[in-house]
Amino acid sequence: MTAGPHGALLVVGDVVTDVVALHRGPLAAGTDTAAAIRTLPGGAGANVACWAAHNGCGDVRLLGRVGADAAAWHERELRACGVRPRLVVDPEAPTGTVICLVDAGSAAERTFLTDSGASLRLTAGDWSDGLLDGVDRLHLSGYLLFSESSRALLAAALAATRARGVPVSLDPASAGFLTDLGAARFLALVDGVEVLLPSRDEACLLTGLPDAADAAAALSRRIPLVVTKLGPRGALVARGGAVTARVPAVPAKPRDTTGAGDAFTGAFLAALLVGAAPEAAAAEGCRAGAEAVERVGGRPALKE
Repeated sequence: MTAGPHGALLVVGDVVTDVVALHRGPLAAGTDTAAAIRTLPGGAGANVACWAAHNGCGDVRLLGRVGADAAAWHERELRACGVRPRLVVDPEAPTGTVICLVDAGSAAERTFLTDSGASLRLTAGDWSDGLLDGVDRLHLSGYLLFSESSRALLAAALAATRARGVPVSLDPASAGFLTDLGAARFLALVDGVEVLLPSRDEACLLTGLPDAADAAAALSRRIPLVVTKLGPRGALVARGGAVTARVPAVPAKPRDTTGAGDAFTGAFLAALLVGAAPEAAAAEGCRAGAEAVERVGGRPALKE
Protein backbone atom coordinates (compact mmCIF):
# COMPACT_ATOMS: atom_id res chain seq x y z
CA MET A 1 0.00 0.00 0.00
CA THR A 2 1.17 3.52 -0.75
CA ALA A 3 0.96 6.12 2.01
CA GLY A 4 -0.75 9.47 1.62
CA PRO A 5 1.16 12.78 1.83
CA HIS A 6 1.23 12.64 5.63
CA GLY A 7 1.44 8.87 6.01
CA ALA A 8 -1.40 6.49 6.68
CA LEU A 9 -3.63 5.87 9.66
CA LEU A 10 -4.09 2.19 10.47
CA VAL A 11 -7.09 1.29 12.63
CA VAL A 12 -7.42 -2.14 14.18
CA GLY A 13 -10.80 -2.92 15.64
CA ASP A 14 -14.35 -4.10 15.39
CA VAL A 15 -16.59 -4.20 12.33
CA VAL A 16 -20.20 -5.01 13.18
CA THR A 17 -23.73 -4.67 11.89
CA ASP A 18 -25.83 -2.14 13.81
CA VAL A 19 -29.57 -2.56 14.15
CA VAL A 20 -30.71 0.90 15.24
CA ALA A 21 -34.16 1.20 16.83
CA LEU A 22 -35.34 4.76 17.45
CA HIS A 23 -38.18 4.86 19.97
CA ARG A 24 -39.67 7.68 22.03
CA GLY A 25 -39.98 7.40 25.78
CA PRO A 26 -39.56 4.29 27.94
CA LEU A 27 -39.78 0.80 26.46
CA ALA A 28 -43.09 -0.93 27.17
CA ALA A 29 -42.14 -4.16 28.95
CA GLY A 30 -44.04 -7.23 27.86
CA THR A 31 -45.63 -5.66 24.79
CA ASP A 32 -44.89 -3.56 21.70
CA THR A 33 -43.03 -0.27 21.53
CA ALA A 34 -43.25 1.59 18.22
CA ALA A 35 -39.85 2.29 16.68
CA ALA A 36 -38.14 3.23 13.44
CA ILE A 37 -35.62 0.45 12.75
CA ARG A 38 -32.64 0.53 10.37
CA THR A 39 -29.78 -1.89 9.66
CA LEU A 40 -26.49 -0.03 9.21
CA PRO A 41 -22.75 -0.76 9.13
CA GLY A 42 -21.01 -0.04 12.42
CA GLY A 43 -18.35 -1.01 14.90
CA ALA A 44 -16.20 1.40 16.90
CA GLY A 45 -13.01 0.67 14.95
CA ALA A 46 -14.74 0.85 11.57
CA ASN A 47 -16.56 4.04 12.52
CA VAL A 48 -13.33 5.74 13.60
CA ALA A 49 -11.71 4.83 10.28
CA CYS A 50 -14.66 6.23 8.32
CA TRP A 51 -14.72 9.51 10.26
CA ALA A 52 -10.95 9.92 9.82
CA ALA A 53 -11.35 9.56 6.06
CA HIS A 54 -14.36 11.91 6.12
CA ASN A 55 -12.20 14.51 7.86
CA GLY A 56 -9.45 14.55 5.28
CA CYS A 57 -7.14 11.65 6.11
CA GLY A 58 -6.16 10.49 2.64
CA ASP A 59 -4.96 7.00 3.52
CA VAL A 60 -7.00 5.17 6.14
CA ARG A 61 -6.61 1.42 6.55
CA LEU A 62 -8.63 -0.94 8.71
CA LEU A 63 -7.93 -4.42 10.00
CA GLY A 64 -10.99 -6.25 11.31
CA ARG A 65 -12.68 -9.63 11.39
CA VAL A 66 -16.14 -10.42 10.06
CA GLY A 67 -18.26 -13.43 9.22
CA ALA A 68 -18.87 -14.65 5.70
CA ASP A 69 -22.52 -13.61 6.07
CA ALA A 70 -21.80 -9.89 5.66
CA ALA A 71 -18.16 -9.57 4.57
CA ALA A 72 -18.85 -8.26 1.07
CA TRP A 73 -21.38 -5.70 2.29
CA HIS A 74 -19.04 -4.35 4.97
CA GLU A 75 -16.15 -4.11 2.51
CA ARG A 76 -18.31 -2.11 0.05
CA GLU A 77 -19.53 0.22 2.79
CA LEU A 78 -16.01 0.87 4.07
CA ARG A 79 -14.64 1.56 0.60
CA ALA A 80 -17.54 3.93 -0.06
CA CYS A 81 -16.36 5.93 2.98
CA GLY A 82 -12.79 6.09 1.66
CA VAL A 83 -11.36 3.36 3.90
CA ARG A 84 -9.07 0.60 2.61
CA PRO A 85 -10.24 -2.50 4.49
CA ARG A 86 -8.36 -5.68 5.24
CA LEU A 87 -11.16 -7.88 6.54
CA VAL A 88 -10.37 -11.35 7.82
CA VAL A 89 -13.33 -13.64 7.13
CA ASP A 90 -14.01 -15.91 10.09
CA PRO A 91 -14.81 -19.48 9.00
CA GLU A 92 -17.06 -20.15 12.01
CA ALA A 93 -18.51 -17.04 13.64
CA PRO A 94 -20.99 -14.60 12.07
CA THR A 95 -20.38 -10.88 11.84
CA GLY A 96 -20.91 -9.13 15.16
CA THR A 97 -24.28 -7.47 15.70
CA VAL A 98 -25.20 -4.58 17.98
CA ILE A 99 -28.79 -3.63 18.71
CA CYS A 100 -28.81 0.12 19.42
CA LEU A 101 -31.89 1.23 21.37
CA VAL A 102 -32.07 4.99 20.92
CA ASP A 103 -34.55 7.10 22.88
CA ALA A 104 -35.57 9.71 20.32
CA GLY A 105 -36.23 12.25 23.06
CA SER A 106 -34.13 15.37 23.55
CA ALA A 107 -30.93 13.58 24.64
CA ALA A 108 -31.12 10.80 21.99
CA GLU A 109 -29.32 8.54 24.47
CA ARG A 110 -28.60 4.97 23.41
CA THR A 111 -28.32 1.54 25.00
CA PHE A 112 -26.43 -1.28 23.32
CA LEU A 113 -27.11 -5.02 23.20
CA THR A 114 -23.92 -6.55 21.84
CA ASP A 115 -23.16 -9.88 20.19
CA SER A 116 -19.49 -9.47 19.31
CA GLY A 117 -19.45 -12.43 16.91
CA ALA A 118 -16.35 -12.53 14.74
CA SER A 119 -15.16 -9.04 15.75
CA LEU A 120 -13.42 -10.17 18.94
CA ARG A 121 -11.93 -13.26 17.28
CA LEU A 122 -9.00 -11.37 15.78
CA THR A 123 -5.82 -13.25 16.64
CA ALA A 124 -2.09 -12.57 16.63
CA GLY A 125 -2.03 -14.60 13.42
CA ASP A 126 -4.12 -11.89 11.74
CA TRP A 127 -1.38 -9.35 12.47
CA SER A 128 1.61 -8.75 10.22
CA ASP A 129 4.32 -6.17 10.89
CA GLY A 130 4.02 -5.27 7.21
CA LEU A 131 0.67 -3.67 8.03
CA LEU A 132 2.70 -0.75 9.43
CA ASP A 133 4.45 -0.01 6.14
CA GLY A 134 3.77 3.65 5.34
CA VAL A 135 1.78 4.11 8.54
CA ASP A 136 2.30 7.22 10.69
CA ARG A 137 -0.23 6.33 13.40
CA LEU A 138 -1.91 3.20 14.72
CA HIS A 139 -5.28 3.39 16.44
CA LEU A 140 -6.63 0.47 18.46
CA SER A 141 -10.24 -0.06 19.44
CA GLY A 142 -10.56 -0.88 23.13
CA TYR A 143 -12.84 -3.78 22.22
CA LEU A 144 -9.62 -5.67 21.42
CA LEU A 145 -9.01 -5.90 25.16
CA PHE A 146 -12.13 -7.90 25.83
CA SER A 147 -11.12 -11.32 24.48
CA GLU A 148 -7.97 -13.39 24.95
CA SER A 149 -7.27 -13.82 21.23
CA SER A 150 -7.60 -10.14 20.36
CA ARG A 151 -5.47 -9.19 23.37
CA ALA A 152 -2.71 -11.29 21.82
CA LEU A 153 -3.06 -9.31 18.60
CA LEU A 154 -2.93 -6.04 20.56
CA ALA A 155 0.31 -7.14 22.23
CA ALA A 156 1.85 -8.03 18.86
CA ALA A 157 0.80 -4.69 17.39
CA LEU A 158 2.24 -2.72 20.32
CA ALA A 159 5.55 -4.60 20.06
CA ALA A 160 5.75 -3.82 16.34
CA THR A 161 4.99 -0.12 16.82
CA ARG A 162 7.63 0.17 19.52
CA ALA A 163 10.20 -1.30 17.13
CA ARG A 164 9.24 1.16 14.39
CA GLY A 165 8.55 4.23 16.51
CA VAL A 166 4.91 4.50 15.37
CA PRO A 167 2.69 6.31 17.90
CA VAL A 168 -0.40 4.47 19.14
CA SER A 169 -3.78 5.71 20.32
CA LEU A 170 -6.56 3.73 21.97
CA ASP A 171 -10.20 4.33 22.81
CA PRO A 172 -11.36 2.27 25.83
CA ALA A 173 -14.67 1.63 24.00
CA SER A 174 -17.06 0.43 26.71
CA ALA A 175 -17.50 1.30 30.37
CA GLY A 176 -19.59 -1.85 30.80
CA PHE A 177 -16.90 -4.17 29.45
CA LEU A 178 -14.21 -2.23 31.35
CA THR A 179 -15.97 -3.01 34.61
CA ASP A 180 -15.60 -6.71 33.88
CA LEU A 181 -11.97 -6.40 32.78
CA GLY A 182 -10.89 -4.20 35.71
CA ALA A 183 -9.03 -0.89 35.69
CA ALA A 184 -5.67 -2.27 36.81
CA ARG A 185 -5.64 -4.93 34.11
CA PHE A 186 -6.68 -2.43 31.46
CA LEU A 187 -3.88 -0.02 32.37
CA ALA A 188 -1.32 -2.82 32.32
CA LEU A 189 -2.48 -3.98 28.89
CA VAL A 190 -2.25 -0.50 27.34
CA ASP A 191 1.27 0.21 28.56
CA GLY A 192 3.07 1.91 25.68
CA VAL A 193 0.01 3.70 24.28
CA GLU A 194 0.73 7.40 23.72
CA VAL A 195 -2.82 8.73 23.40
CA LEU A 196 -5.88 7.59 25.36
CA LEU A 197 -9.34 8.80 24.35
CA PRO A 198 -11.81 7.78 27.08
CA SER A 199 -15.34 8.99 27.64
CA ARG A 200 -16.10 10.70 30.93
CA ASP A 201 -17.51 7.47 32.40
CA GLU A 202 -14.50 5.46 31.23
CA ALA A 203 -12.00 7.95 32.66
CA CYS A 204 -13.76 7.97 36.03
CA LEU A 205 -14.02 4.18 36.06
CA LEU A 206 -10.31 3.77 35.29
CA THR A 207 -9.25 6.07 38.12
CA GLY A 208 -12.01 5.70 40.71
CA LEU A 209 -12.36 9.49 40.71
CA PRO A 210 -15.81 11.10 40.37
CA ASP A 211 -14.64 14.28 38.62
CA ALA A 212 -13.77 14.05 34.91
CA ALA A 213 -10.97 16.64 35.11
CA ASP A 214 -9.36 14.91 38.08
CA ALA A 215 -9.64 11.58 36.28
CA ALA A 216 -8.10 12.93 33.07
CA ALA A 217 -5.22 14.47 35.02
CA ALA A 218 -4.58 11.24 36.90
CA LEU A 219 -4.57 9.14 33.71
CA SER A 220 -2.10 11.56 32.10
CA ARG A 221 0.46 10.64 34.75
CA ARG A 222 0.56 7.18 33.17
CA ILE A 223 -0.24 7.93 29.51
CA PRO A 224 1.41 10.94 27.81
CA LEU A 225 -1.75 12.44 26.29
CA VAL A 226 -5.30 11.91 27.53
CA VAL A 227 -8.26 13.42 25.71
CA THR A 228 -11.50 12.86 27.61
CA LYS A 229 -14.76 13.14 25.66
CA LEU A 230 -17.56 14.82 27.58
CA GLY A 231 -20.34 14.75 24.98
CA PRO A 232 -22.37 17.97 25.15
CA ARG A 233 -19.76 19.48 27.49
CA GLY A 234 -16.91 19.22 25.01
CA ALA A 235 -13.57 17.62 25.84
CA LEU A 236 -10.59 17.83 28.17
CA VAL A 237 -6.94 17.61 27.14
CA ALA A 238 -4.53 16.44 29.86
CA ARG A 239 -0.77 16.00 29.87
CA GLY A 240 1.81 15.47 32.59
CA GLY A 241 -0.73 15.15 35.37
CA ALA A 242 -2.73 18.30 34.61
CA VAL A 243 -5.62 19.38 32.41
CA THR A 244 -4.09 21.71 29.82
CA ALA A 245 -7.21 22.62 27.83
CA ARG A 246 -10.99 22.55 28.06
CA VAL A 247 -12.47 22.40 24.57
CA PRO A 248 -16.09 23.50 24.19
CA ALA A 249 -18.68 21.41 22.43
CA VAL A 250 -20.26 22.45 19.14
CA PRO A 251 -24.03 22.98 19.50
CA ALA A 252 -26.15 20.25 17.90
CA LYS A 253 -29.70 18.88 17.86
CA PRO A 254 -29.17 15.19 18.62
CA ARG A 255 -31.11 12.50 16.77
CA ASP A 256 -28.87 9.53 17.65
CA THR A 257 -25.73 9.62 19.80
CA THR A 258 -24.48 6.29 18.42
CA GLY A 259 -20.92 6.74 17.15
CA ALA A 260 -20.44 10.29 18.43
CA GLY A 261 -17.32 9.30 20.34
CA ASP A 262 -16.00 7.44 17.29
CA ALA A 263 -16.57 10.56 15.18
CA PHE A 264 -14.60 12.61 17.70
CA THR A 265 -11.74 10.11 17.64
CA GLY A 266 -11.59 9.86 13.85
CA ALA A 267 -11.55 13.63 13.34
CA PHE A 268 -9.03 14.06 16.18
CA LEU A 269 -6.63 11.56 14.62
CA ALA A 270 -7.03 13.04 11.14
CA ALA A 271 -6.06 16.44 12.55
CA LEU A 272 -3.04 15.04 14.42
CA LEU A 273 -1.81 13.42 11.21
CA VAL A 274 -1.56 16.80 9.47
CA GLY A 275 0.30 18.34 12.40
CA ALA A 276 -2.44 19.92 14.51
CA ALA A 277 -1.80 20.44 18.21
CA PRO A 278 -3.90 18.21 20.48
CA GLU A 279 -6.09 21.13 21.53
CA ALA A 280 -6.90 22.03 17.92
CA ALA A 281 -7.40 18.36 17.08
CA ALA A 282 -9.86 18.06 19.98
CA ALA A 283 -11.81 21.01 18.59
CA GLU A 284 -12.08 19.12 15.28
CA GLY A 285 -13.26 16.11 17.26
CA CYS A 286 -16.02 18.15 18.92
CA ARG A 287 -17.15 19.44 15.54
CA ALA A 288 -17.35 15.90 14.14
CA GLY A 289 -19.17 14.67 17.24
CA ALA A 290 -21.83 17.34 16.72
CA GLU A 291 -22.17 16.29 13.08
CA ALA A 292 -22.54 12.65 14.13
CA VAL A 293 -25.36 13.13 16.64
CA GLU A 294 -27.51 14.90 14.06
CA ARG A 295 -27.76 11.78 11.87
CA VAL A 296 -28.84 8.19 12.51
CA GLY A 297 -26.07 5.60 12.78
CA GLY A 298 -22.39 5.71 13.58
CA ARG A 299 -20.95 6.68 10.19
CA PRO A 300 -20.62 10.00 8.33
CA ALA A 301 -22.80 10.81 5.35
CA LEU A 302 -21.27 9.68 2.07
CA LYS A 303 -19.80 12.53 0.06
CA GLU A 304 -21.36 13.25 -3.32
